Amino acid sequence: MKRLEEKMIDSKVVYSGRIIDLHIEDVELPDGRTSQREVVKHPGAVAVIAVTPEDKIVLVRQYRKPLNREIIEIPAGKLEKGESPETCAIRELEEETGYRTDKLTYVQSFYTSPGFADELIHIYYTDSLEAGTEHLDQDEFVETIEVSLEEASEMVKNQKIYDAKTAFAVQYLQLKKMVD
Repeated sequence: MKRLEEKMIDSKVVYSGRIIDLHIEDVELPDGRTSQREVVKHPGAVAVIAVTPEDKIVLVRQYRKPLNREIIEIPAGKLEKGESPETCAIRELEEETGYRTDKLTYVQSFYTSPGFADELIHIYYTDSLEAGTEHLDQDEFVETIEVSLEEASEMVKNQKIYDAKTAFAVQYLQLKKMVD
């Protein structure tokens, strides 16, 4: 069996931004030929599956420019340099929703778009929430909404929720409900 690894020959940064960097990488393919890959480098992210004492899932509605529309997501955000995923999760939850927690359970990490990006997102769960005040970034506008698991399931079914991490969160809560 041939190895599947693509060996990097050269890498050039063609764009360096606030959130991502774009690299063009020359690679040697497993059969010896060469090709180019466009790779988005991202510092990583976190997302929080937050459930209120009333058993409501905390979601945020926000406009996403790449999609040119509003979408509904679980609270999430980018890791800052040197920040642990858990610290980032606590920070992002409060910034976006106003909810605070000191009890997170790690759920899963996964790559969001491995065909062209190295972004790894870490998912946490909490049902230990305390109301606080949101602290949105200067260029961030979100609306917090709370829905039941049944409502969220319908939203996935009817494509009102079609963000992958949020659909994952709904499925996670459905499985958790079956096990508990």
